[in-house]
Amino acid sequence: MIRTDNLRSTFTDEVVDKYLYDLLPERDAVVRDIEAYAAEHRVPIIGPAVARLMTLLVQVSGATRIFEMGSAIGYSTIWLARAAGPKAHVFYTDGNPDNAKRAQEYFKRAGVAKRIKVQVGDAMELLKKTPGKFDFIFNDVDKHQYPEALRAALPKLKRGGLFVTDNTLWSGKAARPLEPHDKYSAGVQEFNKLVYSSKELYPVLIPLRDGVTVCRKA
Repeated sequence: MIRTDNLRSTFTDEVVDKYLYDLLPERDAVVRDIEAYAAEHRVPIIGPAVARLMTLLVQVSGATRIFEMGSAIGYSTIWLARAAGPKAHVFYTDGNPDNAKRAQEYFKRAGVAKRIKVQVGDAMELLKKTPGKFDFIFNDVDKHQYPEALRAALPKLKRGGLFVTDNTLWSGKAARPLEPHDKYSAGVQEFNKLVYSSKELYPVLIPLRDGVTVCRKA
């Protein structure tokens, strides 16, 4: 059964959602523990369906140098690090030191700690300061920051690299008229327009869970 908001879409029929999640194989103990903690403490995570999509994208693209903008307690970080393999260099970023501390414990348990560099602070500033470019950048910062995150990420993404962003349907609010003072929906709507009008990116918005946009840099 779908038991948490992390595993639910607000715009897809719940019977379809349940079907999709019932198909998924059982996760290992570390991943299950993170899912349980996230559900209990209302920590937003991408959930296993989106995580499997991310895994596939990393594997197909051959990405090994990955930057994650907004990593929370490290759920998606573990999936990315495992997908990229033992030569991976995954950069975790989050503004909350408590999240980072918890994430590091999960990384150790998952056996991927050596593949991950943990940084605490503003994800966009950390990305700008990190030398080199990346094969894969995952964007999951606060939604009103999405346009700024795009502007920060594009110069740091290699040609042919993937820029993946979560929550791009934003509980369906991305498709509706804006409510007054709703800066989060406004940020998502502006972001969606920017990526689809960009000459540098080839985007596809996938209506999985809360919407996932996958962009390839030309």
